[in-house]
Amino acid sequence: MRVVVAEDQLLTRQGIVGLLMSAGVDVVGEAAEAATLLSRVQALHPDVAVIDIRMPPTHTDEGLVAADRIRSLHPDIGVLVLSQYVDAGWAMRLMSDHPGHCGYLLKERVFDVAILLDALGRVADGETVIDPTVVARLLARKRQHDPLAELTDRERETLGLLAEGLTNRAIAARLSVTERTVEAHIQQVFDKLELEESPDHNRRVLAVITYLRR
Repeated sequence: MRVVVAEDQLLTRQGIVGLLMSAGVDVVGEAAEAATLLSRVQALHPDVAVIDIRMPPTHTDEGLVAADRIRSLHPDIGVLVLSQYVDAGWAMRLMSDHPGHCGYLLKERVFDVAILLDALGRVADGETVIDPTVVARLLARKRQHDPLAELTDRERETLGLLAEGLTNRAIAARLSVTERTVEAHIQQVFDKLELEESPDHNRRVLAVITYLRR
């Protein structure tokens, strides 16, 4: 896997790069700000760009804007966005604009190499990965017009794990059920959310987006 890392804090960037390289990941480029990131991606065409949301000059959402730009220009390149803070709005913005090939993780997870590698692999494969803390916060919200109201507790739990980017096998292991049972729960979610099968859409991603919406 070929990766570009964008992080303006030198020590943090070096730490991420060191972890990735020690795990056998090919870090082909680094960037300390968004413009350099975009030029590196254009020139090197990595599999995934790892991007801090808060980058110079304003340290607000430059990384998210750059991620959106990458997904628009290079839809085959994955983006894994990192944030120091839980912000479900940012996660929703990322997933809504360009579902698939994207992920949102808290920075504290990044230095667990197993979590980082798993997220990178899923994003590179076209999946959507959302930090479990963000998913938990979204689950706790009360919605005035909740599209998930018809879901059973187990179906909602399954959808929450789906939102974290888990495969059917991983969900089955987490819930101590069979994969066939998980498939049945997911089909019920699709049916209740009225997500029809189509070659133009990924129903798993659409279900996650519905789950994330305020």
